[in-house]
Amino acid sequence: MAEIYPFRALHYNSAVIPDLQKVITQPYDKISAEMQARYYAASPYNFVRLILRRATPGSSETIYREAAEELQSWIRNRALISEGQPAIYPYVQEYAVPGDPSTRKERRGFVALLRLEDYSAGVVHRHEETLSGPKADRMELLKATRCNFGQIFMLYSDPQGTVEGLLRQYTKMKPWQQITDEYSSTHSMWRVSDPQMLERVIGTMRSKKLVIADGHHRYETSLAYSRQRQQEAAVDDRANYIMATFVPVESDGLLILPTHRVVHSLPGFSWEQLCSTARPFFEIENLACSGSAVQDAPVIRQALAKSGRERPAIAAYGGPERAALLRLRADADLAGALPEFAETLRRLDVTILHGIVLERVMSIDRQAVRDQKHLRYVRELDQALEDVNSKKAQVAFLINPTPIQDLCNNAYAGLALPQKSTDFYPKLLSGLTVYWMDNPAGL
Repeated sequence: MAEIYPFRALHYNSAVIPDLQKVITQPYDKISAEMQARYYAASPYNFVRLILRRATPGSSETIYREAAEELQSWIRNRALISEGQPAIYPYVQEYAVPGDPSTRKERRGFVALLRLEDYSAGVVHRHEETLSGPKADRMELLKATRCNFGQIFMLYSDPQGTVEGLLRQYTKMKPWQQITDEYSSTHSMWRVSDPQMLERVIGTMRSKKLVIADGHHRYETSLAYSRQRQQEAAVDDRANYIMATFVPVESDGLLILPTHRVVHSLPGFSWEQLCSTARPFFEIENLACSGSAVQDAPVIRQALAKSGRERPAIAAYGGPERAALLRLRADADLAGALPEFAETLRRLDVTILHGIVLERVMSIDRQAVRDQKHLRYVRELDQALEDVNSKKAQVAFLINPTPIQDLCNNAYAGLALPQKSTDFYPKLLSGLTVYWMDNPAGL
């Protein structure tokens, strides 16, 4: 049973921070070094100072304590204030589809607290594996600040649109908070504190199964923190909740982008050996690339899109004269090559990329993948190509996005996809609402 709750969100005080554009950020794991610098310069109250502080030499252990001190300072200065009444927060994102700016979509959801549940309870389902590094980092920040600074992105099924129907009347009013981010996506949020409406939404959500779309690392970190507090015999019920945005899986505004892989500093790497080792599994078609990321990206996108309608395919790019489409052979023995994966996972592009290309062809074992050794994840296809062209990487592997129904079906069955199998777009912004466990006003 999914237990959701309204809460008194901590948020920016418009009397002190009149321009949200200067303080709201993308999620911590989507902030590049350039973005971090830009955020720092934008305002002394920019949210990046809480979620991704700059580490100076010798200070890596203190950044979490500094974030906690910064948080308390902003609360004392009333830059951040608490809602007076518990509420849930309808959240609407209107955005242009990447690569097709003339097409705009709308994704509608709401923010609330969710009682943490172990995956074994069958209420919250993960869809991908996690990495150890990000969880260790987020645990230190959570312990220091006792805050959820960003929302977990949760999917639920609501084919009749019941929850959205209940909340739509509120989203016709002027937004409580609104901002347009650096990707030209408009984020609007409202507050709903009417007790009868809250109970109707809460009651409707009780029967829902939830799938984590984004935020696996933070969810598992919060679950571990909750267990830790219980082991310490602490009376700390507030640690049993996490802030989340809930979006129906039937939404026309759901968009998944692929996350590409770039391989670097791998000893003895050879393009010729890559192709030779891949041939038992793939038909290899050379692609005409020029060495310009801007010009080559459309070529690769088109090849992937065309082939992906027929059978799984992965593009490999090692430079202008080393570009190829790896199309899974019709007679490929996936059961023999990937015996530990269920049939529903074996034919997914991302599973084939990890289980065959990275492990068998490139000899990068699973522990090395978990530790991100020799491997980086890149959202933008042209950036992955540029990493190769500039010698920051040896080869890039480009894929099609994972279909939403495949994601959910495997998640409900308890089958996890490899790390970074999906990239939901746009991201949920950080800084619109904060769940502060020590809020003296209450939950």
